[in-house]
Amino acid sequence: MALPTFQNTPMESLAASCQTVRASFLSHKTRPLEFRLKQLRKLYWGLKDNADLIHEACSKDLSKPFFETYSGELNWCMNDCIFMQNNLTKWAADESAQDIPMANKLLGPKIRKDPMGAVLIIGAFNFPIQLSVGPLIGAIAAGCTAILKPSESAPYTAAVIQKIVSESLDPSCYIVAQGAIPETTALLDEKWDKIFYTGSANVGTIIAKKAAETLTPVTLELGGRNPAIITKHADPRLAARRLLWAKSYNAGQVCVSQNYVLIEEDMVESFLREIKTAYAEFYPNGIRKTPDFGRIVNLRQFQRLKKMLDETKGKIVLGGTMDEADLFIEPTFVLVSSPDDSLVKDESFGPFVPILPVKNLDEAIKIANEVHATPLGLYPFGNKAECEKILSQTRSGGASLNDGFFHASIPTMPFGGVGDSGTGAYRGKASFDVFTHRRSITKTPAWMEGLLSVRYPPFTDKKFKQYRNMSALTPNFDREGNAQGWGGWFLSLLGFKSVAALAIAIGIRLYLQRRNGGAKL
Repeated sequence: MALPTFQNTPMESLAASCQTVRASFLSHKTRPLEFRLKQLRKLYWGLKDNADLIHEACSKDLSKPFFETYSGELNWCMNDCIFMQNNLTKWAADESAQDIPMANKLLGPKIRKDPMGAVLIIGAFNFPIQLSVGPLIGAIAAGCTAILKPSESAPYTAAVIQKIVSESLDPSCYIVAQGAIPETTALLDEKWDKIFYTGSANVGTIIAKKAAETLTPVTLELGGRNPAIITKHADPRLAARRLLWAKSYNAGQVCVSQNYVLIEEDMVESFLREIKTAYAEFYPNGIRKTPDFGRIVNLRQFQRLKKMLDETKGKIVLGGTMDEADLFIEPTFVLVSSPDDSLVKDESFGPFVPILPVKNLDEAIKIANEVHATPLGLYPFGNKAECEKILSQTRSGGASLNDGFFHASIPTMPFGGVGDSGTGAYRGKASFDVFTHRRSITKTPAWMEGLLSVRYPPFTDKKFKQYRNMSALTPNFDREGNAQGWGGWFLSLLGFKSVAALAIAIGIRLYLQRRNGGAKL
């Protein structure tokens, strides 16, 4: 089966496609669970039946190894389809509202899961299947309609995605739009109920500004200058092997891989020695010849990376080989002396590992917070106390202790950034939640009208006292902010006044029932 051809979607058809998915949503076509389940199941088979094309496309776009394509793209999304359909009925069910005062329970408060509506999903090139189809799976499960815009930087895979979606899913609900900046801009000019974007912080800023014009909610999965911190009590062999793996995966084009390494001075020599050992073990025949290492996605990204390496003031201690014709850059470890070095201050999104020695852990934490206060990932290597100290004194979207981005490789854990590394999270149940509105609902019985008269004008002193007695909680703390004993805490938790109000309400209801001959109200 031949790879399909990538073609930009005609500009004049984009608005019509947006109107189509919006009209389909407003027709309530996607709300029934059975419709959503069938779409998820058909998408699974669409992925499986086109597995060979997916492998070939990822190889052409990124020279992605077969194992990486299977584990990080194909198998990931197929499993996600199954996981979603196995849990969708449970997730979509109404929930009883929690922590409701007992008097308000008479109104049957609950949370309904409503789809956000018609959504726009903009994917990224580095994991072209996972970062496009993955969010789409969540949108389908939530009952949304969607236009999916894969990255034009991975054109072969984008064309395969379009083939799978058009052949597997309802064409009035799910449409793939192809193109670059003009097409994306045209899509952003449309009104959406949600925009989901994965990519750079620069483009994320543009999208957030555009969405703000129409008060459209966004989820932004952005990159980050992610630090690894190696303390004097870390295992240098484990740190070397695991960080080399993290930076070699997808030729370093991973938003959560470490952007730089902060290492206590006493550990530098042993860490570098173990890096060289691990490098020889991973690539015994040389990295140029191995089928297990990918390539940079295109010439523009290659030249950007080359410029970063050319401008560093650091010393290359391993790697450094490049081949522009082959878009090849080998994993390159560079000893640097300043956080202002070109390889540290900007996200490389490539196979570079600047190593910055520090005097102690406190200095490492200080630098990490100054270089990028809210990275997407954080990777402490050390003993339990050191790792806990790092976690408690830093922020990040996620963290893997004594490993490289393992937290991001678990497809059922929520994944997302914080601050300028992103907003919102997805994967697993979070993929359902991110496209779902939790709608609070109550139902007020007619028989409560007598009790509710307290809220109607005129507002007399008697009504105020009645409302205060029904609603005010008893504090379990004193004026100095000190917690009181368990007795006060228990009465507050119980909501004594609410209990009293509930008893009164039940009494009134029983009286009215007796007056009406036992008939239900």
